[in-house]
Amino acid sequence: MIMTDAKDAGDRRIMKRKIVLEDGSVYEGYGFGSEMDRFAELVFNTSMVGYQEIISDLSYTDQAVVMTYPEIGNYGICKDDDESDRPGMAGLIVRGYCSEPSNFRCEEELEELMKRYDIAGVCGVDTRQITRHIRDHGSIKALITDASRDTDEAVKAVQSWIPPTDQVRRASTGKAFIYQEGKQGSLDDPIVVIDCGIKKNILRMMKKCGLPIVVVPWDTDADTILSYKPAGVFISNGPGNPEDCIQTIQTVKELRGRQPIFGICLGHQILSLAYGAKTYKLKFGHRGGNHPVKDLKTGKIEITSQNHSYAVVPESLEGTGLRITHVNLLDDTVEGLECEEDMMFSVQYHPESAPGPCDSGYLFDRFFRSLGSYGR
Repeated sequence: MIMTDAKDAGDRRIMKRKIVLEDGSVYEGYGFGSEMDRFAELVFNTSMVGYQEIISDLSYTDQAVVMTYPEIGNYGICKDDDESDRPGMAGLIVRGYCSEPSNFRCEEELEELMKRYDIAGVCGVDTRQITRHIRDHGSIKALITDASRDTDEAVKAVQSWIPPTDQVRRASTGKAFIYQEGKQGSLDDPIVVIDCGIKKNILRMMKKCGLPIVVVPWDTDADTILSYKPAGVFISNGPGNPEDCIQTIQTVKELRGRQPIFGICLGHQILSLAYGAKTYKLKFGHRGGNHPVKDLKTGKIEITSQNHSYAVVPESLEGTGLRITHVNLLDDTVEGLECEEDMMFSVQYHPESAPGPCDSGYLFDRFFRSLGSYGR
């Protein structure tokens, strides 16, 4: 059953809910998932599939995502597709919510997962209109609440809400752990992964190199990382403003030129800041599985999966030693950087990109080829 309005609900008990924006805009629909009131930054995603990967992507911590594809929930949830053990998303806004999924891999309904992790859902709203509002006015603070709540009071509440700045701390692992041992249980020459809110599929891709993989918290210092005698260092994706990751930026500054380094998404931004470049917040960010990116070395166009609010200021790269390798063909934003001297490179998009597209998987092979190139 696809629920888009009250008639579609049948005998199913649903509550009327509304989305209140800080500019006073209100969108009223029907609730699913958690009944909790949730404050969030309202953003949109243009992917046609992959709602489970989106919900479980920790880069969406404290955000409410408007899905532009109209039917969500139709293939349910399969645990094997989770990108994290505990999602950090605040809300999910959809046109039509499917309460009766049909898929041989389905293990539970989407709403069950959302209730378990306090993710508030609203269906039966015009997601095209909300997306247009975000495109016109930019990402905006919002409150998902009961439809009976006084609107003026709700607007004041969302206007006074101060978004937290500790998303990476909450998204990261609390302690170091071994994700994969090497041959015969060896931990020699591992890849050290700095977890800022990593997607599980990145770790799955890392396994292909066969090296040990050690995952450490976001604020791990350089001396601790060097104590593992790593073959290389990887900096993951994650939520929030990269400038809030002061400890990670300092760690990368101290690791520059000592091991090969690869960064994805937030990791790309952190590397840029560590080299002295600057970042800025995009008007409404890039979120979806259909963003064209040009590789300036080969001229090849890749269709990429993206999820980020911030980008690197191109003019700030002068004198940093960083060179632009990839650009976004929609708005010319910086999508890739490298410093050949330090054996460092990064991309703004997601080459692991579960559930797809798979155009950029070669970047992991490039990282693997660089490992062991620095003698110890």
